[in-house]
Amino acid sequence: MRGASAICRLSKLRPHLHPFKPQLATSSPIFSSYYVLPLSATSSLSDVSSKKMLNLKVSVIGSGNWGSAIAKIVAENAAENRDMFETDVRMWVFEELVAGQKLTEIINTQHENVKYLPGIKLPSNVVAVPDLLDAVKDANLLVFNVPHQFLPRICSQLKGKVPSTVRAVSCIKGVEVSGDGITIIADYISQELGIYCGALSGANLAPEVAQEKFSETTVAYKVPDPSDSIDARVVRTLFHRPYFHVHVVDDVAGVSLCGALKNIVALASGFVDGMAWGDNAKAAIIRRGLLEMTKFGREFFPECNASTFTEESCGVADVITSCSGGRNNKLGAAMMKTRRPIFELEEELLKGQKAQGVTTAQEVHEFLERRGKLEDFPLFTAVHDIIFNGLDSYALPQILEDVEQKY
Repeated sequence: MRGASAICRLSKLRPHLHPFKPQLATSSPIFSSYYVLPLSATSSLSDVSSKKMLNLKVSVIGSGNWGSAIAKIVAENAAENRDMFETDVRMWVFEELVAGQKLTEIINTQHENVKYLPGIKLPSNVVAVPDLLDAVKDANLLVFNVPHQFLPRICSQLKGKVPSTVRAVSCIKGVEVSGDGITIIADYISQELGIYCGALSGANLAPEVAQEKFSETTVAYKVPDPSDSIDARVVRTLFHRPYFHVHVVDDVAGVSLCGALKNIVALASGFVDGMAWGDNAKAAIIRRGLLEMTKFGREFFPECNASTFTEESCGVADVITSCSGGRNNKLGAAMMKTRRPIFELEEELLKGQKAQGVTTAQEVHEFLERRGKLEDFPLFTAVHDIIFNGLDSYALPQILEDVEQKY
């Protein structure tokens, strides 16, 4: 009864808060580089800053389970903030047949992505579009959410077709590696399309987000022009839900690297699970993984904030989640249990979707090898060698012990 009395007293003091229902944050700091504005569950940030109608058109590029989950969030917020966004949210869908019917037709009539996010109803204002250029036509804000190995082909189709005033947010977890070096996905999109691009990443398993189970995420967005109508407040309004809390920072490089590198760590934790080494071993892998992630960011992207890796959802929280139940963890475990090639397992277990950690491990290894830095990142190097070079996974403890003095 004491707890119930406390709730009653809280309700009397703050009658606008329902004691049992998630509320939008009203007083906690949500902007790392911006002042805090009071919000209610029904008002939009534009009500506070301006009565001007923005009518921003939003398009989501990608329709896998994470792409569909993000499209659901964006569409919900577009419908609730009509002074800021156009209601319809177009989602580009790579057309394929499911039980003899086009996937776009299924999504637009049944309001469900039955192949990649079954059992989840999408808002009726999510409009599936099979043609990429039609999907992005007249859009003011693009949300990229495709496997990163498909991004070059998508950008080549969009090049020259997107005005420089368009803004973007990448939800893609990976990096692009070339002879010139390593590029975070947000920068790659910016360079290819000539538009500004931020990044979203966090401890966000797509099925749980789609089921509206509480989670947090980090959005990195640094306004390129003070006169932009699309600022950090607009971006937060687009993504924040009572069940999906958004913290906006300006460390695009740090958020992007966290989203990419944690997948390598998740593969290593999967190896531990597959060998049944237990929770202590997994904790050791998580600790070493975070060390290498932070070291990589500070050494090769000095603009990164170390706190992004240790304090944000995109950092330590995403590593914990990915090492507990993500695709890469499951794939690493399956590889140890079956001793089969990881690409065969990926095709079999993920049914057309991709585990980004395998590609990222290969690309990061290539980048480090060119710079003679493999020994400085023993966990990253070991994950690559276990997958591609037949390294015995049971050698992991010895490999990590041999370089302990480097930390």
